[in-house]
Amino acid sequence: MQQSIALLKRHDMLKVIDEPLDIYLEIPHIAYAEIKKPNAKALLFTTPVDKRNNQTFSIPVLMNVFASYEQTKLLFGREIETIADEIEHLLHMKPPHSFRDKLAMIGDLFALKNVFPKRLEGKGECQQVVHSGRDVNLFDLPILTTWEQDGGPFITMGQVYTRSLDGQLANLGMYRLQVYDKNHLGMHWQIHKDASHFFDQYKEAGLKMPVSIAIGGDPLYTWCATAPLPYGVNELLLYGFVKKEKARLVQSLTNDIYIPEAVDIVIEGVVDPHEMKIEGPFGDHTGYYTLEEPYPCMEVTSISHKHEPVFLATVVGKPPLEDKYMGWPTERIFLPLLKTTAPDLIDYHMPENGVFHNLILASMKPHYKGHAKQFMHVFWGAGQMSFVKHAIFVDDKAPELNDYDAISRYILNRLSVARLFISEGITDALDHSSPEALVGGKLGIDATTPNDDIREIVALDDRTLLEKIHVNIPEVTGVRQYMVDTKNPVTIVSVRKHRPLHECYAPLQTLHEHLKIVIFVDDAKNDLENIYMLTWRIVNNIDAQRDITIVDDMIMIDATNKSDVDGFHRSWPDDVECTQSVIEDLKKRGIWDLESEIERAMQL
Repeated sequence: MQQSIALLKRHDMLKVIDEPLDIYLEIPHIAYAEIKKPNAKALLFTTPVDKRNNQTFSIPVLMNVFASYEQTKLLFGREIETIADEIEHLLHMKPPHSFRDKLAMIGDLFALKNVFPKRLEGKGECQQVVHSGRDVNLFDLPILTTWEQDGGPFITMGQVYTRSLDGQLANLGMYRLQVYDKNHLGMHWQIHKDASHFFDQYKEAGLKMPVSIAIGGDPLYTWCATAPLPYGVNELLLYGFVKKEKARLVQSLTNDIYIPEAVDIVIEGVVDPHEMKIEGPFGDHTGYYTLEEPYPCMEVTSISHKHEPVFLATVVGKPPLEDKYMGWPTERIFLPLLKTTAPDLIDYHMPENGVFHNLILASMKPHYKGHAKQFMHVFWGAGQMSFVKHAIFVDDKAPELNDYDAISRYILNRLSVARLFISEGITDALDHSSPEALVGGKLGIDATTPNDDIREIVALDDRTLLEKIHVNIPEVTGVRQYMVDTKNPVTIVSVRKHRPLHECYAPLQTLHEHLKIVIFVDDAKNDLENIYMLTWRIVNNIDAQRDITIVDDMIMIDATNKSDVDGFHRSWPDDVECTQSVIEDLKKRGIWDLESEIERAMQL
């Protein structure tokens, strides 16, 4: 970590803040504002304090370590695309047929010599200072409370190391960890995660599960913890492959789990499979709070750290945030692995305002009718890709997937009702919009082939269209049309809803000649001019089975918040938002320097 901090300093990618700042809201809010800037930097808070308990920490807090594409490449130490090329090369290695082929293969195999971690004897740097027994106190660490409605402080960049009951499999994951008291943590590992599978093994055996949590060290350890590797594959192998050097490990002090010897802080303990505790709420990367749910609880038995540790943390909420840049190498590096199950896949892209699992764009080489639908099934059955709610496929003639204006026009000019595929599958535990937890609607769009049988519409200006809609639907408050020069213009309609929206669809048939795709959003908290945040809201809020309705050949989409009015009986969470009193105080102190137009655009 110290080497990474020095590296960031040399490249003017680090801002050091010596002003005493509170671990409750202040530090996370500043990091949240910083990452919104076009020239965002990592932040090192040297004097974190806990104002509520009149406490000053000697451990600095580092945030936004992955603050940009350039910064991410710097920490990786090489081009991300090169890593993807190396993986693709390995996946396509063929048996050698000549002596020259064998020599070439020796070179390939030699390059893998650093993949496997090295276990060291003795203690590591991370165990220079040890607190155990009654000396264990999580409140000695500057653990942040990010949002006002959070259930408490959360560790947000913890590397969670677990192993299977038989000791044959090891896993590194990243899960948020709620602090309950001085020696208990909530373990938010979702039922689809490897650690949860291991947990089930211990529960069946009636045994407590050992866990070690590392914080800091090489930032690549933290990134590897997020990697969507297949079940049973140790993420530290990926570290060695990327870094071209072995991960150097030492055994934990109170269990036989190995952790990197140069991480900054290690928290060890056990999870009792029969003890569950309410975890949350937590303002998550969806931009919404995830609600209170029972999760396993870890009893902390030991905390160790370097002589001068650094506490690594991140802030999640409404995009764009640090996870945008952490997700970028994941997207690039894992493309070759995804191609093994979808060989005609050309590329894929997860826009950050789709918060990764809510929207994916993919290009492919279609060979037969239904090929794109086949790919939808492949994606929805492939590891963490199965959480994706909305998948749109284009052909090899499409623009670049991250050219949002061009790719949107390309899709809308090929879209028709017949090209929509609505299904059902598993959803991420963080998804709030489906009628029941963990299962919900999926939308696939096949835009791989031209569609000439598309009805043309008569375009109206926004004001005139609003007046015509308002005659039949008085709760409508605004209208904004996008892509009116395409075959499928998108009309965003804001409403103050007091009845199920499907009751409003029939009156819109009188405007059939003017409408193709109509998306309803709530009047509150939505700016019809901000297409970036509207996209975020829409893909977050819809369940395809419930919220997409075809009226003649018009596509009606209900992206409003759901409640009992809609027959929705789960709790609908609040948006994640900064606390305005904290922002105003930081402004008065000259610490908050985010421009007001960026504040408005990002809906802070």
